[in-house]
Amino acid sequence: MNRFDAMSKEAMSKLEDIMNSSRVNELLHKREQEEKKKNCILWVLAIIGAVAAVAGIAYTVYRFFTPDYLEDFEDDFDDDFDDDFFEEDQPGEGSEE
Repeated sequence: MNRFDAMSKEAMSKLEDIMNSSRVNELLHKREQEEKKKNCILWVLAIIGAVAAVAGIAYTVYRFFTPDYLEDFEDDFDDDFDDDFFEEDQPGEGSEE
């Protein structure tokens, strides 16, 4: 019986090795799936970031090259109104009442 016991122990150790290797393979397979998911998410975020960067650059270039017409319009009227209001309201310059 010693001979059969040795064979059964050897068979059991081989069976345990096979089970352990299958567990390791399952863990590796799960890791690969998780990495694929992370990689996919990373690609999506990279594409969104690239599109946002191009849109930001395009907007900046547009704002730089578009003339500001309102600035010229406001400058024409600022000088005329400031002088009129302050000259009339100054007290003590010989007002007759």
